[in-house]
Amino acid sequence: MTARPSPPPAADANADPGIDPKRGRLIAWLVAAAFFMENLDATVITTAVPAMAQSFGVAPVALSIGISAYLLALAVFIPVSGWVADRFGPRQVFASAVLLFTLASVACGLAESLPVFVAARILQGVGGALMVPVGRLVVLRSTPKSGLVKAIATITWPGLAAPVLGPPLGGWIASTWSWHWIFFLNVPLGAVALVLALRWIDGAPGRQRPFDWRGFVASGAGLAALMYGLDRMSHAAIDWPQAGSFTAGGLAALAYALWHLRRTPHPLVDLSVFGVQTFRVSVVGGSLFRIAISTAPFLLPLMFQLAFGFSMIASGFLMLALFAGNLGMKPATSFVMRRLGFRGTLLVNGLLVAVGFAACALLSPSTPLALMVAVMVFSGLCRSMQFTAFNTLAFCDTTPAQTSGATTLFSMFQQLSAGIGIAFGAIALGIAERFTGHAGHPGVADFRIALGLVTVLALLALIDSVRLPRDAGARVSGHAVR
Repeated sequence: MTARPSPPPAADANADPGIDPKRGRLIAWLVAAAFFMENLDATVITTAVPAMAQSFGVAPVALSIGISAYLLALAVFIPVSGWVADRFGPRQVFASAVLLFTLASVACGLAESLPVFVAARILQGVGGALMVPVGRLVVLRSTPKSGLVKAIATITWPGLAAPVLGPPLGGWIASTWSWHWIFFLNVPLGAVALVLALRWIDGAPGRQRPFDWRGFVASGAGLAALMYGLDRMSHAAIDWPQAGSFTAGGLAALAYALWHLRRTPHPLVDLSVFGVQTFRVSVVGGSLFRIAISTAPFLLPLMFQLAFGFSMIASGFLMLALFAGNLGMKPATSFVMRRLGFRGTLLVNGLLVAVGFAACALLSPSTPLALMVAVMVFSGLCRSMQFTAFNTLAFCDTTPAQTSGATTLFSMFQQLSAGIGIAFGAIALGIAERFTGHAGHPGVADFRIALGLVTVLALLALIDSVRLPRDAGARVSGHAVR
């Protein structure tokens, strides 16, 4: 017997019957463009560091503070995004975040010293911290449940594409023009996004509640310390006392923040959404998956260049094949989820993600280039589907009152997963080097061991998905359970 079909979008408990689907799709693309701009700036300067260091008259290693400052500002201010959106309205906050990010980009491009550049990067991080969760909130409120899969797929690709495209794009801009244009290119994008945001997005201020200063300080400090500790672990020479102390301090602060948020009458972030199973699975199991996926932009280029002896151009070409797979899966996401449902998609495709990592581990310098490209495209297809499935599952069953807190928490875990992923990749490679005795000179065997550990992590991410009921999120996926 076939289950009764899902209710029409107009009867959706989390959607306004007056939602215009066409406008919702336009808003999803607008937010996706803003997300791409924000995600790109997290990695785009990595290959332009030598040119920037020469311009500022400092050693290249000193520029790492510019990358760290941006990521730390994101970590500190993401927890406050939900409260700000409720207090001032998502339209005003998103537009202001885009404006701040654009102006900070101009300041980065005009900076003539490292301190000025770092200050501008912090402002960029603040703008990005508000842009991402509030942008996702805008998409959720302007999209009916029936269109949620396509909307989430649209805003998912920037997070997949930016880490892959950022380094080669930054190197090309810095060598072809100058590093300043890395930031100036944000100006026309930001200007268009600002105009369209003011034109398309609705949203009056919501509920008024006191600001939770204790929750803000504890969560912001905890996230910043944890991200900094994880960043220290991703360096070639790890200062374990420093990395360990910051990581432990960050975890302690976050533990206190959770204790406080559960007891205060007006928490900065509403934790009640953890009572929703689909959201909990997306955060817990989904975070393990995102950690595994975040190792790819770190481990694969290193393997191609250090172990295989490929040039930066050849390595970049292979990573573009991964990106092509990401985009290639997007048109099929709705069809697959309608046929398999969320549980089936996460389990079947999750196994394929692990197979993709295992296939990458089996590559060697003698593998035909066509086969390498095929493996990268296959891996990109699978990880894109899994990202979309987890990201959509998070908001299938949340109520309108929970949406603000859900987007904030989801963004916090997403940011942490990215930082943990790079650190996990570095630690896995370090373990492999100690096992093989190739410390400081990783070879093919080292990367095979590291990618093997990542494969195991990708399989562990499936445990939560097994516990999902077969009809989980059926009204969003359109899957009919027999």
